[in-house]
Amino acid sequence: MLIMRLLLLLAVLAIGGSVILWQLTGNPRYKAWAWKSFRAAVVVIFVFFALFAIERVLAPMV
Repeated sequence: MLIMRLLLLLAVLAIGGSVILWQLTGNPRYKAWAWKSFRAAVVVIFVFFALFAIERVLAPMV
């Protein structure tokens, strides 16, 4: 769980930093990088929750 929190913190910092850089510079590259980082973070979160769900289903079988 600690690793998930660290990854979430890094994702928020990366997205926030790139959005701030995009607003300061106007360079669309930072906006695209923020969007890609956001999508990657969402995928990682869904995979993490899917693993929790699978564990809940399979744990009673053991």
